[in-house]
Formats: sequence, C-alpha cells, structure tokens
Amino acid sequence: MYVVAITTCPNMRVAKKLAKTILDAKLAACVNILPGLTSLYWWKGKKKEGTEILLLIKTTEKNVKKLGKTIRDNHPYELEEFITLPVGGSKKYFDWVNKETV
Repeated sequence: MYVVAITTCPNMRVAKKLAKTILDAKLAACVNILPGLTSLYWWKGKKKEGTEILLLIKTTEKNVKKLGKTIRDNHPYELEEFITLPVGGSKKYFDWVNKETV
C-alpha cells in the first residue's frame, strides 16, 4: 500500500531541512514543499492563525512508523502534525516509489 503523509512546518528553512532528512533516510521517494499555507486552529484553548509550509510526502505503508519517528525527532513544534492517507494511482509511479525507498 502507498501513502501520502502530511506535515506542516513553520518556515522554509525547517521544511527543506526536514524534507532532506526524510529523503536521505530513503523514507520517501518525493517530498513536495508547498509554501503560503494559512492555518487556522485551536491551540491550548485559544483560536490561532499562522502561516506554515505544507509537506506532502510520498512513501510506502511500511515506512510510516519510521517516517513518523523521523518527523517527531526533527520537528520544532511541541505537537507536530503527522497525518497519513492511503492512496492509489499509477502503477509506474508506485513502482518508482518502491525503487526509491527502503
């Protein structure tokens, strides 16, 4: 099974560093960095708003646990976002994902 994992970062420096860490560990075949995200959320009982960078991480189900730990260990947020969604699509694309991940 294939997965797209999602996390947010406070700025581009953190986003690129985290993406490179994930790729260097071969935990994903691709990480898309999407700047310009506005997040509205509850934090400790208060409504907040901020700008963030979204990472879309393409990987396999077998990498999810290690990927989550890598994000947790390298993320500056007190509570990092880590959401995974099962995905389907092009066999050729997912053959490439398999080839590029551990």
